[in-house]
Amino acid sequence: MMEEPSDSQEFEELWFHNLVEVDDSSWKSSRFIPEDLQSVPYEALLGDYLQPQPSSSPPSSSTVPVSSDYPGDHDFTLHFQESSTAKSVTCTYSPELNKLYCQLAKTCPVLIAVGTSPPPGALLRATAIYKKSEHVAEVVRCCPHHERSNDSSEGPAPPGHLLRVEGNTRAVYQEDAITFRHSVVVPYEPPQVGSECITVLYNYMCNSSCMGGMSRRPILTIIALETHDGHLLGRRSFEVRVCACPGRDRKTEENNYRKQQEAKTSGDKTLSKRSIKDSSSRPDSSKKSKHNNSDEELYTLQVRGKERYEFLKKINDGLELSDMVPPADAEKYRQKFLSKSSRKEKDGAAPEPKRGKKRLLKEEKSDSD
Repeated sequence: MMEEPSDSQEFEELWFHNLVEVDDSSWKSSRFIPEDLQSVPYEALLGDYLQPQPSSSPPSSSTVPVSSDYPGDHDFTLHFQESSTAKSVTCTYSPELNKLYCQLAKTCPVLIAVGTSPPPGALLRATAIYKKSEHVAEVVRCCPHHERSNDSSEGPAPPGHLLRVEGNTRAVYQEDAITFRHSVVVPYEPPQVGSECITVLYNYMCNSSCMGGMSRRPILTIIALETHDGHLLGRRSFEVRVCACPGRDRKTEENNYRKQQEAKTSGDKTLSKRSIKDSSSRPDSSKKSKHNNSDEELYTLQVRGKERYEFLKKINDGLELSDMVPPADAEKYRQKFLSKSSRKEKDGAAPEPKRGKKRLLKEEKSDSD
């Protein structure tokens, strides 16, 4: 008694018939195809297998994310509301530093604009990364204290996620399978009538100074415009500091930045002035060559009387000798000569008399004599 072929064997034989050229009529009459489907071409029956299946997985993530601005074809840009540096402000942005200052768990509005509308199904992905290269490979997450305090009852966000979206029920919190980075995704919605921007409300759930979390390490927030399958359309980034007094910290850092710029500018001006002064004080090459040529020329002087001739010859010999001796050695010789001459003068002079009565010599007589 012959055994009935299994399903796997039937599929292998069916696939084999698809790869080799077989007679259509013999293949249809085989026992693999029911009688009601034998009139259908076998290409139609294998259509699902022959058609390539589209990949729904997003592109692989990079270990070191790119934070440079990329407006893309849609001119993707970010804007922030104008705010002061008062102590009572909870969120303020510094255009001079491209830095956002905010308090813990306070609303941070970010205005998003595009030049041309992105394709349907576009997404906005926000990710926090460390700014410095020695920390960029680490995942930015809340410290253990704030991670425990942010329980699941406050919303759909996992406890360890630093960045949250406020007032949007369609926000999705994701963790990359390769880098384990946290991100929050919201669908892109066209601006309302009479407006050019859409507003996304973000929250930061841990302070920058928290130990076990950011630990005073500066962070960047990257907001990217993506297609529904993860392809990048535009990217913008800005620095973030989560602190107790955003207005005070912004004012302090802006003042320090301006002082640094002024010091740098003044240093550049001093350097340029010094170089100009050096170049102006330096003699021209033409004048220098002319002076050298005049020193090399020979002149003849007629002198009357041998005694005068010998005197002028000694002066000329001394000048020639001084040209051959280096200036440092000449100064040494001059000091040595001065010290010798002063010593001779001291040795040749008579000793000064002591105070009191004048000392009489043998040849001298006193007034009484």
